[in-house]
Amino acid sequence: MSEITGVTFPVPKKYISRFFEEDKTVFIKPATVFKELKPGMKIIFYQSHEDTGFVGEATIKRIVIGEDPLAFFETFGDAIFLTREEAEAYMQNQERWQGVRVRKEAPRKRPWMALELENIQKYDTVKKPERFVPVGGKYLRT
Repeated sequence: MSEITGVTFPVPKKYISRFFEEDKTVFIKPATVFKELKPGMKIIFYQSHEDTGFVGEATIKRIVIGEDPLAFFETFGDAIFLTREEAEAYMQNQERWQGVRVRKEAPRKRPWMALELENIQKYDTVKKPERFVPVGGKYLRT
């Protein structure tokens, strides 16, 4: 059986350089593909939208799960790769998408996660993945 060694998540190209050039060290998103993650595992950055592929990696230093992503700004400040306004827009967009899914019960509110990163490295060249990386991300296995 394969062992989980980390995770990969798509990050739009317009935001990815913030990890490499602006010293952003905290990645936030709705909590998908996270239950098996532990500090010390790798995150591989998948650049989405254009020039797609793996562009860098980091080590997960700390994992924080919370209901309100804006609370992460109190903990991590501007180390977060998104601005507060971008996070608010992301939340509104997510609510709109949840409205599209027709469910009888109230939509389930998904928690958010913050991954505090260290040893962030950019690759010299973009590496194309063997398989598609879904929006929710996917585990990396040995």
